[in-house]
Amino acid sequence: MFNAILIEQHERGQRACKTEIADERLPAGDVTVRIEASTLNYKDALAITGKGPIVRSFPMIPGIDFAGTVESSDHPGIKVGERVLLNGWGVGEQHWGGLSEKARVRGEWLIKTPDEISSRDAMAIGTAGYTAMLCVMALERFGLSPTSGDVLVTGASGGVGGISIALLKQLGYRVIAATGRPTEETYLRGLGASEVLDRKQLAEPGKPLQKERWAAAIDTVGSRILANVCASIKADGVVAACGMAQGLDFPTSVAPFILRGINLLGINSVTRPRSERIEAWRRLGQSIGGLQLDQVTRDIDLADAIDAAKDLLEGKIRGRLAVNVQR
Repeated sequence: MFNAILIEQHERGQRACKTEIADERLPAGDVTVRIEASTLNYKDALAITGKGPIVRSFPMIPGIDFAGTVESSDHPGIKVGERVLLNGWGVGEQHWGGLSEKARVRGEWLIKTPDEISSRDAMAIGTAGYTAMLCVMALERFGLSPTSGDVLVTGASGGVGGISIALLKQLGYRVIAATGRPTEETYLRGLGASEVLDRKQLAEPGKPLQKERWAAAIDTVGSRILANVCASIKADGVVAACGMAQGLDFPTSVAPFILRGINLLGINSVTRPRSERIEAWRRLGQSIGGLQLDQVTRDIDLADAIDAAKDLLEGKIRGRLAVNVQR
């Protein structure tokens, strides 16, 4: 038996609770992992609360990532006793996920946890930090460097935003943070932001072309904020878009793309090639000392995840939530 958060569907909707589950109920897979830590992401909060169509089949254990130690393996590339982690691949949506003491998954979904990173810190980074690194890598492939100019990070008080700021600062960029929580200015400057903007400056309808302000941006919000960000990027600049917290719509025009030649890069963290995942986590391991994880992370127990999901959707959570699934 093992403990997990289980989402079940009922006539009046769905319900999530912490419960004991028999090992025999674990889904198909060639590797079983004894999970040591997971995390609570925005997508997990939508799944737990039922506020978004995340769960594709019931019952479901939510949690789009986890880290732990291999308990059994029939996969040739994964050995018993190895420390591994997983991000994405539909776990917590179509396949039982990480808010659990155990998981059984396909071995090709797993990568080895870098030696520099503990399981807890891997989940303090989590999909949020992994996505932040994917954004940074995409901007670098485009040619961005610290000499290019200021980089804007939206949704700065969230998990992706906070780790993006810390990563960019560590790499020598001047970072501008945009947040809907101006009271977090001291926190954001502590992570490395040189300036902090009130999100209201970007939230109202704006002109298709606005004053050129930033060389690049990492956007975690989408919708009108992304439209205004694109309208304010300098000529030949670039935006890495990885979130949709404000909405799926994108109310803009082709003007910034044609008249200024800006570029919009979509960041999909769910199904990245294995080589790109390994490289992102290798670099996160190298950067671990500058990520200020104790500043951006709060630790909670498995039983706390349900209430924390509600707080996360209401914008009450700063940074990251690492979940100790053994408590």
